[in-house]
Amino acid sequence: MEELVLEEREGHVLILTLNRPRVMNALNFPMLRALKGKLEACWFDREVRVVLVTGAGDKAFCAGADLKERATLSDVEVKEFIRTIRDTFTMLEEIPKPTMAVMNGVAFGGGLEMALACDLRLAAESARMGLTETSLAIIPGAGGTQRLPRVVGKARAKELIFTARRITAREAEGMGLVNEVVSDHRLLERAMEVAREIASNGPLAVAQAKYAINMGSEVEIHVGLFIESRCYDNIIPTKDRLEGLKAFQEKRKPQYRGE
Repeated sequence: MEELVLEEREGHVLILTLNRPRVMNALNFPMLRALKGKLEACWFDREVRVVLVTGAGDKAFCAGADLKERATLSDVEVKEFIRTIRDTFTMLEEIPKPTMAVMNGVAFGGGLEMALACDLRLAAESARMGLTETSLAIIPGAGGTQRLPRVVGKARAKELIFTARRITAREAEGMGLVNEVVSDHRLLERAMEVAREIASNGPLAVAQAKYAINMGSEVEIHVGLFIESRCYDNIIPTKDRLEGLKAFQEKRKPQYRGE
């Protein structure tokens, strides 16, 4: 049986590849459950410091929900699917490791919502993306109406969602939707460069920084500062913090262990 989410490790970087290239890596129940299982498996894995998500083939990151499957579902099953996709993407957002969407092709609907749940987004020159749900008389149901405004602003998000417009990678970069646009042949190479740069830092510190940003950015500043202080407190007793200080004094590269 074909594995729906492939897993590859390079050092401290975990690469998860959506593996339904014949249908543009469209999301169905089995693929979502496979992705959720991969995320659960690496949640407490100290060897994994960065998670990359990409798509198999050279045409699609993820074209969204599998509409052929959707057409066979009852109303109750559609509600179950939306709950499943939303919970899976929330797990991707909350996992205590930096995540990066490596957008090697089209990312429409749920595909873009998955990318929005990641911390960083790198896109190939050829990538196209959009929240296209209103063209099908539905709305983004996996976090798109909430995450897109937080990334590009409310007015721009409304424009993209109301029109169901498909935009280029360069347009997405211009509005801050993606961090960087890379030539197609260098996309994974560049993603790995960024991932290794992140992985070389203290993993506990990076995890706490992610939590502080995620939990503090939408609250009143004094609450956010309190969250930041508590996250800093969590780092003080760690061995990694002492190793960082020692390495600085000894003018060498630190060897962090996530302890």
